[in-house]
Amino acid sequence: MTSTSTRTAPAAKETILTPVITLKGHEDFVRSISYLPDGKQMISGSDDKAARRWDLEAGKEIEKARKVCEYGVNAAAVSGDSRWLVTAGGEFHHGPGELKAWEVDTGIVKAFHGHSKYITCMDISADSMLLASGSKDQTRIWSLNTGKLVAGPFNIPTSAGTVRFSPDSKKLALIALRRRCLDVLDIQTQKLDRRVKENGPGVATYAPVLWTNKGTRILAVFNFSDDSSSSTFYEFDASTLETVGAPFKGHGQQIDGLALSSHGALIASASFDNTIKLWAFESRQLLASFHICNPNIVVFSPDTQQLTYTTYNHDDNNIYTCNVPPSILANIELATKGHPKKTGATLQDLLDVLRHFHFHLYAG
Repeated sequence: MTSTSTRTAPAAKETILTPVITLKGHEDFVRSISYLPDGKQMISGSDDKAARRWDLEAGKEIEKARKVCEYGVNAAAVSGDSRWLVTAGGEFHHGPGELKAWEVDTGIVKAFHGHSKYITCMDISADSMLLASGSKDQTRIWSLNTGKLVAGPFNIPTSAGTVRFSPDSKKLALIALRRRCLDVLDIQTQKLDRRVKENGPGVATYAPVLWTNKGTRILAVFNFSDDSSSSTFYEFDASTLETVGAPFKGHGQQIDGLALSSHGALIASASFDNTIKLWAFESRQLLASFHICNPNIVVFSPDTQQLTYTTYNHDDNNIYTCNVPPSILANIELATKGHPKKTGATLQDLLDVLRHFHFHLYAG
């Protein structure tokens, strides 16, 4: 493990994050949320067996677009070309896994058969060609167009807790459900490319693993200490899995949510310490800390102007969207006084670099 800096982020004043949109309708725990590419709609998956589609301008569900599954929905997302809505889940105790792709325009449903146990996580490649699914019976990669298996099952020690394609769709980053190691898999050779192991006992967290710097780096919650803490996240060199720069330290308890803005300048993290924190990626500076009771999932809107989150609170199945403070946007040179800064890159340029949806699940 190497590090180019030992500087950690300074303390940030804890403040309140006020929702401007509250989406109500799910009848059980929300496992997954992600924006559609236009930023005007959102998809969510829940234990209530439904993948719901939301109109963010109206602040309510598009009921005719709802997809109902046989089992609870662990993950739901839309492909980058907006053609497919994918849901993943299954029956927790005895299987089978349930993985479906719904063609948005026609309503045609495509089922992916092969998982005998419930599916914990999934990801869609940036080119909308491949679908990765992690399950208790190993990780697989499918053709989204044909529904056929193209790679796997990969021999991973335990169930995948999170999977994420590299931007070029050639690699798959994976962290096991108990967070004992970070793996990078080569999709073409179907072999393990790199692995780094945790030092601690491998306490389960469900924060996603993310690719940064055009696919040369990986961002992940990890535990290099001998205790059970998962309160720090790191940047790794994707080719060596050695750490790069200072770790992101500031949370007091386990991190269960992690999101990277589409332009890669801003990070959001959610922790059991009842805070959502915003970080400047390059400087590692802690920009803000917001008090939220038991936050769970966090995602940025495609234009980074808003942050959406869910909680672990009993009987709170709502989805909350808040404005990112203008001071934060100005700090990372995205906005000045609440308006896009006029530089060589426009806001549309930032939207065009959106390659992935950030979604999170809880595998039980």
